[in-house]
Amino acid sequence: MNLKSVVMISKHIIKRLLIVILFTSAINYAQQDPQYTQYMYNTMSVNPGYAGSMEHMVINALHRSQWVGLEGAPKTQTFALHSPLKKNVGLGLSVINDNLGPSNETYLDANFSYTVKTADNNNLAFGLKAGARFFDVDFSKGLYQVPEQIFDQNINEIFLTIGAGAFYYSDKWYVGLSVPNFITNEYFDNVSVSIDKERLHYYLIGGYVFNLNNNVKFKPAVLAKAVSGAPWIADISANFLFNEKFTFGTAYRFGDAFSVLTGFQINKNLNIGYAYDMTTTDLKHYSNGTHEFLLRYEFIKKTNVIKSPRFF
Repeated sequence: MNLKSVVMISKHIIKRLLIVILFTSAINYAQQDPQYTQYMYNTMSVNPGYAGSMEHMVINALHRSQWVGLEGAPKTQTFALHSPLKKNVGLGLSVINDNLGPSNETYLDANFSYTVKTADNNNLAFGLKAGARFFDVDFSKGLYQVPEQIFDQNINEIFLTIGAGAFYYSDKWYVGLSVPNFITNEYFDNVSVSIDKERLHYYLIGGYVFNLNNNVKFKPAVLAKAVSGAPWIADISANFLFNEKFTFGTAYRFGDAFSVLTGFQINKNLNIGYAYDMTTTDLKHYSNGTHEFLLRYEFIKKTNVIKSPRFF
């Protein structure tokens, strides 16, 4: 057997091991919440206090394909709608579908916020979210060398979710702290033996918009997430807005990936965005990176004074 054949076989074995790792992660129910590179445009998914902060109705849609090229790799879709209802009150609806290997989770949440004006341009919003999470595992999507009892029957569960957050912001900066779900559900197999317990997720998000000149704006942003029993995750991004139309930036997720972000303001209502993640882990040898697409539509009335496109 020549060296080329040995290398090809080794790569095949490693790829199969990575697929097994992804599959095992799914059936151990110890995953963290979905992550996003364009989190600054998808804030309500992690903090309900953001609902209604744009002063008009907004619709967000996002699709993320992670580690493209690896079988069973994560895929996530989100849909969010939020709007001010009346003075100081905002409402929102968010739907998240997250798929990893044989498991699929769908989050359906209603978001409520109440805002207190603390200064002329400063607002403090308190948010609550409540809904349900639909958790499904299809064990037929996999091969097993050693059959286990847990694989005898698929899993279909529904769990209640209740979360809260605080979001403090002006037209130039924002900071938020949240816990998307306070309920720590336990998962069970067919003989009622506990498999794992869900852990609390804590999110800290913040950003600032600098006017560099009449044509260029700069916004650094950060999203940090802590979960008990898992490594903490932090995203740092730096975006530039040119002529209030074109956005370009970079980001880094500690210990995970470098990212390139871009976006375009098609008109005062419609914005599109794209992000590409280049992983810094060993998965870079077996995947083609991560693609994330974003669509945002703002229902701005013709009579409204058009402000600069929001970065958040």
